[in-house]
Amino acid sequence: MAEENLPHTPGKRIAIIAGLRTPFVKQGSAFKGLAARDLGKIVVSELLQRAGLDQGPVEQVVFGQVIPTPTAPNIAREIVLGVGLPATVDAYSVSRACATSYQSVVNLAQSIASGNVACGVAGGAESASDVPITVSRRLAQALVESNRANDLLRRIAAFKQVRLKDIIPVPPPLKEPSSDYSMGEAAEKMAKENGITRQAQDEYAHRSHKKASTAWNEGFFDDQVMHTFVPPDYNVTVRDNLVRNDSAPEKYKKLKPVFDRRHGTVTAGNSSPLTDGAGALAMMREDKAKAAGYTPLGYIRSYAFAAIDPNWQMLMGPSFATPTALQRAGLTLKDMDIVDMHEAFAAQILSNTQAFESAAFAQKRLNRSQPIGKIDWSRFNISGGSISLGHPFAATGARQILQTLKELRQVNGEFGLCTACAAGGLGAAMVLEVD
Repeated sequence: MAEENLPHTPGKRIAIIAGLRTPFVKQGSAFKGLAARDLGKIVVSELLQRAGLDQGPVEQVVFGQVIPTPTAPNIAREIVLGVGLPATVDAYSVSRACATSYQSVVNLAQSIASGNVACGVAGGAESASDVPITVSRRLAQALVESNRANDLLRRIAAFKQVRLKDIIPVPPPLKEPSSDYSMGEAAEKMAKENGITRQAQDEYAHRSHKKASTAWNEGFFDDQVMHTFVPPDYNVTVRDNLVRNDSAPEKYKKLKPVFDRRHGTVTAGNSSPLTDGAGALAMMREDKAKAAGYTPLGYIRSYAFAAIDPNWQMLMGPSFATPTALQRAGLTLKDMDIVDMHEAFAAQILSNTQAFESAAFAQKRLNRSQPIGKIDWSRFNISGGSISLGHPFAATGARQILQTLKELRQVNGEFGLCTACAAGGLGAAMVLEVD
């Protein structure tokens, strides 16, 4: 019997009634002058207008951001106050690395399922162009002491231990405090340990770009991605600017490894790029949505999160979260008409798909007698993924969910799986369904 964590009963299911995202653009390009909260306001404002929710009945906004903004730590509340929603609308922010908008969607779904909220908005926004640059610990201590001093001599004395090197700005660290590896180093480690070749990674990256380019050219993304007018010139950003329409296998061969320059296989070409963007989903309970005249895009059938040792294989979260989400949905991988796995790195994708099919992995790591299931590549990331479309950390889950629901309708399918790895050895998975 499925250990369901959200209602499956028709009428009580958690419906996604509308979804939208900004274009996903390269760090330092079209959105370089915008903070994450600006991008969040842009997408939520447009979503509310398109869905007819700008005058109500939104009761809660749950939004995420991974790269912190010290001057505006609660991005959800900034969005509520910035898009004209009533000040009484509840709002709070979440962060789960690359699975952040999975978390915001799940939190809102739980609130709706419990009856505490009738309608809400969930999503995430990220600006990789607006990163917090800090100062050294010694300079920070001196600044605090100087600020507390009550006369000029003491303020000056606070800096007596500060050296020239202490004045140099400190960029965000690439490694987490509790891990031996950065994300890229973890992908490199996984490629070596799982026998993932450079050729296989490059071929997968090329596949992602070709799928995304075809989907864009056929109009698949037209109603998912809004036209964004960027101040101060207000030029229109029509589409994602990361998709390589001229992707060719030989171009990937020219790129040098980034994380292990002598023996590595992970390059900028087979990795997801640093990206700015935002995505949002409007959600209600099915019966209330239909009573209000909405035709749901689809429903959340189940979800699961997982955590593993980040110093083992940090990005294997999908292989641990997926079987739990499928079990809670009462379904198997074979039942999935669409599978969307976040493409942090091609090495991570190929490691996880290898694990999905491995009986040895299932027995040793999952304590299961059977593998998760065989990958049907005709159903897997069929419109491109994070390598080609971009990866604004907090917004990627919202993009995946919306894209999967649209793909399910495109192929006349019923069930879809979205799954993602995340820093810290975290993983997320969600089973979606459409009528």
